[in-house]
Amino acid sequence: MSGTFFGIGVGPGDPELVTLKAMRLIQQADVLAYLVGESGQSQAKQIAVLALEGRQSNHSDIVIPMPMSTRREAANNAYDEGAQAISEALEKGLNVAFLCEGDPLFFGSFTYLMERLEGKCPIQVVPGISSIHAAAAELQHPLTVLKESFCVVSGRHTEQQLVEALHLHDSVVIMKAGRARPTIMKALALTERIEDAKYVEYVGRDNQLVENDVRRLQNEYGPYFSLFIVSRKERGTR
Repeated sequence: MSGTFFGIGVGPGDPELVTLKAMRLIQQADVLAYLVGESGQSQAKQIAVLALEGRQSNHSDIVIPMPMSTRREAANNAYDEGAQAISEALEKGLNVAFLCEGDPLFFGSFTYLMERLEGKCPIQVVPGISSIHAAAAELQHPLTVLKESFCVVSGRHTEQQLVEALHLHDSVVIMKAGRARPTIMKALALTERIEDAKYVEYVGRDNQLVENDVRRLQNEYGPYFSLFIVSRKERGTR
């Protein structure tokens, strides 16, 4: 009998934003799985610190080292090995909870493991608060109102794609802004939307940075965990 594979969103950084359901399943899971970076640390596990306090299990965690590389081959190899280790635990009847920053199915690493295990075991997904919603709350800034159009794009898009999105939509969230920050700043200038933009990095964490005037940002690479929220200065609110 196979165990169940849980994809658990732990939110963007604040341990108190982990849902009650996520906390319960983390505490009850036989095995925890998570990615670690080159430092050997797991940000998802650090976020789930409150849930881990009430956890009791004799089984070792499944640690999936993720190389910091733009080559998808390296990442795919890591996911292949992680999925194999998870599959072996599931075949023993153990429930495995994979901790995922933000939401598991929104730019989430869980997606790549789920693809490899679909049809082989029961799978359940527990949604988490996304960095978009956490950033909007931190800024106290509505993402969209009334008839405004809204879209989410990746900073990995080309300058032209970013320009098109900024022209077409009232509200635009640009994720994965880090290395793309100079390109994003140029697209904002080209579309005359600099004044519409706000910037947040490491939302919900101790090193959080909020910038309401993006002209103050250095025109250089930023951290991976950063985003821009762009919305019209003049908004219909009635």
